Amino acid sequence: MSDTKPSIFHRFFDRVFPSMPDFFGLLTEQALQVRDGVALLVQLMETADPEIGNEIRREEHEADKTKLRNLQILNESFATPVDREDIYRAVVNLDEILNYCKTTVYEMYEFELTPDVHLINMATILREGCEALAEGFAKLKSSPAEAAELGRVARKAERRVERVYREALAELFKGTDYNTMFKRREVYRHVSNAADRVAACGNTLQDIVVKIG
Repeated sequence: MSDTKPSIFHRFFDRVFPSMPDFFGLLTEQALQVRDGVALLVQLMETADPEIGNEIRREEHEADKTKLRNLQILNESFATPVDREDIYRAVVNLDEILNYCKTTVYEMYEFELTPDVHLINMATILREGCEALAEGFAKLKSSPAEAAELGRVARKAERRVERVYREALAELFKGTDYNTMFKRREVYRHVSNAADRVAACGNTLQDIVVKIG
């Protein structure tokens, strides 16, 4: 084992220009956390188990910590592998996905609503989009072309959610229970908004690939 110590120059250089954090790894970790949180949302829609709703709240709380950590690392980093704005957008939009999931849970309980087939379908497609994001961010370093394609898959998931959302509203407003109509519409809207954030992350993923290409 060598006892050679870094030279004064190298110690000075490392202090002034610290090594760049693994932002692709950080984004992948955050995307996996989001994927797991959305998987819980699907379970909630399929089972209506209130304990799963509590798990989603806890997952969202942990995700907030991850977001703040990643933003702090970004703010303190001397250099980044891609535009800072792209990393910032990815961090914030990933977090927003789980924020909307948490809001969905809160309002379902507050409005005393049970899941329906439309919410199950929307949540399932949302999960597929988040799975594509997690895999896409993981492939940014090793296979940018595959990452870009997975970004496209995430964007397509948003369009599929919107299609179900419109179908759900069309069916909903055929009824006459206006109180329930507006409550359920709000819950549908939160899942739709989560899908919008999935598409935004997909766009960012593709933007990053273009810039590192």
